[in-house]
Amino acid sequence: MKQLPSRQQILEWIAENPDATAKRDIAKAFDIKGDARIELKRLLKELEAEGLLERRRRTYRDAEKLPPVTVLEILPPDADGDIFARPLEWQGTAPVPRVLFAPRQSDPAVGAGERILARLIETGGATGEGDHQYQARLIRRIGTAPHKVFGIFRKETQGGRIMPIDKGADRQWRVRADATLEAKDGELVEAEQAGPKDRLGMPWARITDRLGDPSAPRAVSLIAIHQHGIPDDFPDEVIAEADAARPASMDGREDLRDLPLVTIDPADARDHDDAVAAMPDDDPRNPDGMVIWVAIADVASYVRPGSALDREARHRGNSTYFPDRVVPMLPDVLSGDLCSLHEGVDRPVIAVRMRLDSSGEKIGHDFHRGMMRSAASLSYEQAQAAADGNPDDAAAPLMDDVIRPLFAAYELLKKARARRQPLDLDLPERKIELTDDGRVKSVNFRDRFDAHRLIEEYMILANVAAAEELTRLRRPLLFRVHEEPSPEKLDALRQVAEASGFSLAKGQVLQTSQLNRLLGQAEGTDFDELINISTLRSMTQAYYHPANYGHFGLALKSYAHFTSPIRRYSDLIVHRALISGHGWGGAGKKGDGLSPADIDTLEQTAEHISETERRSMTAERDTTDRYLAAFLSERIGSEFTGRISGIQRFGAFVKLDETGADGLLPIREIGNEYFHFDRDAQTLVGSETGIRLGVGQRVTVRLSEAVPLTGGLTLELVELDGKGVPAGPKGKRGKAPRRKPAKAAKAGEAKARKLRRIRH
Repeated sequence: MKQLPSRQQILEWIAENPDATAKRDIAKAFDIKGDARIELKRLLKELEAEGLLERRRRTYRDAEKLPPVTVLEILPPDADGDIFARPLEWQGTAPVPRVLFAPRQSDPAVGAGERILARLIETGGATGEGDHQYQARLIRRIGTAPHKVFGIFRKETQGGRIMPIDKGADRQWRVRADATLEAKDGELVEAEQAGPKDRLGMPWARITDRLGDPSAPRAVSLIAIHQHGIPDDFPDEVIAEADAARPASMDGREDLRDLPLVTIDPADARDHDDAVAAMPDDDPRNPDGMVIWVAIADVASYVRPGSALDREARHRGNSTYFPDRVVPMLPDVLSGDLCSLHEGVDRPVIAVRMRLDSSGEKIGHDFHRGMMRSAASLSYEQAQAAADGNPDDAAAPLMDDVIRPLFAAYELLKKARARRQPLDLDLPERKIELTDDGRVKSVNFRDRFDAHRLIEEYMILANVAAAEELTRLRRPLLFRVHEEPSPEKLDALRQVAEASGFSLAKGQVLQTSQLNRLLGQAEGTDFDELINISTLRSMTQAYYHPANYGHFGLALKSYAHFTSPIRRYSDLIVHRALISGHGWGGAGKKGDGLSPADIDTLEQTAEHISETERRSMTAERDTTDRYLAAFLSERIGSEFTGRISGIQRFGAFVKLDETGADGLLPIREIGNEYFHFDRDAQTLVGSETGIRLGVGQRVTVRLSEAVPLTGGLTLELVELDGKGVPAGPKGKRGKAPRRKPAKAAKAGEAKARKLRRIRH
């Protein structure tokens, strides 16, 4: 028998021949034949057991090296613009090797988070910051990250299972013993798909992160952050860049510090990115006209194109707001300090001065890059109390020069708004108050004052001015686009309106004024909130785009977001375009205007930040649902009044009056009979009792289940339109013989579990 190679010889050969590591390749290399192959197999298994080799299907490789062909996840560019990638599987004892992605000119573009199959070339680089051990060449794109799983881990003898917490998920995932990340039973975990279904029909998952006790205080927003992939940890280089920032100087700026600019925000606001002022127009050609100033934090002065701050801001797209925390777009040293327009502190701004005539129409505007000093930081409540004649100590000195002129200009803007007829939705905003330990203290609806509407109108006017200015300057920008509703959604709204006793004209070119007439018909009736919500649901989702398609909801031909660059990347792009367009302060030399890279990627940026905005909205709403379910979980068995807001084949959705929460009223809780679903009429009709449920009906329901982890509420029907529910053929409500086949009924209930509420 030929003598076998030593263990070291085998390891060295595999390292030198990474493309030929099957057992037959090794045997051929060392001329091992016959029974000696059995000894070779035993030796390879020993090396594998000791962790010196890793078996991959029929091949072996050094566990401390990456295979020559591997799957990588692309990371965001670093401070130098280099793109590194993360190997998805690393079993070695050393730190994960750094892999530099080196795309060829002919390669398709790949973005952060995308997965690729790549061929690796060892570079011999040492482990350490700035070095890399491999260079990757693209073989093919695989796509974005695999399906994420988020749920509660249940430990079993071998591995365990993940119980999903998504309201729309009804399947569990199995986890192998070597893929649990040592998670504890009952722990909240994040995982990703790790293989096809097993023999029981359950898919496999690999745990990627352990998130702790799901019932811990303030875990609700943490769930949403991880579930929706919202970046909540700033890279070290971003923090370092923010910490190195210094207050802006007056170089190239106008001195606007004598203007009576004030900020008006929620009482608990952490950042202030807009300030306002108003005064009579002293131009004799504009009798009874007003001048409005809107000054916006000059974030572009700190966040330069291509910087680490810029890449991270674009990656996040926007800030995300939860009842207990904010996930900001920019580090706090910028968002809460240097860029925030605090009272009595010099802050750099880009400001727009707008002139209104006596009818409230804007007759001119001009933009300025300057330095301001806020005269006061007022809350909405303070500003409103002052306008109503009850100023506090902070507002009293501001009455003549600040408060009265601001509200006088607002009266003019109201005239213009009435003529323009933007969509006039009245949807109360819920306010969830938490205790110090993160428990739900109360659920109320936010007060809405004229002070809120004043700031809204000022901001809308400034956004219009920005869009018009950049169009005039022929500079590229991101418009805020809102297209009119689709015919299908309009038909659905018309059905809801008719079911509620109202009308919506058909066969005309749709205008917001027609929708406002419908809202006016419902105002003050029991159907007021339902019509407002249904109208909102009929709207298309607003988005960003380099082309101008108008804003249907605001009834505006040209609109761009300019007023919130601390929390929206779109506004930062508009600021850069204004800086470049006006050539302010040597903007090209300073590098804070719109860069060629910004322009080249404008469409991709628009698509990306439109998606991050939708992601944040979904996360915020999911968090609200979970907090509401937690708040109501202590009231199981209590009765609530509400209104049917939606009908599906498997049941009805009910919006509760007290909290605005949405719950599901399954068919099984209505009656044990077959229900005919009429999609067009949006009704469910019982075959035995004739009971009829339709959109808009008043109901009294009993809360039978509230699941804080999913945000799901299940209800039982008590009264319909103020009357008791009819009894079934057996004399007991809900006890009539089932006419619907059991299999079909079960399928309907499964669909109920899967349904996600329509959100806009």
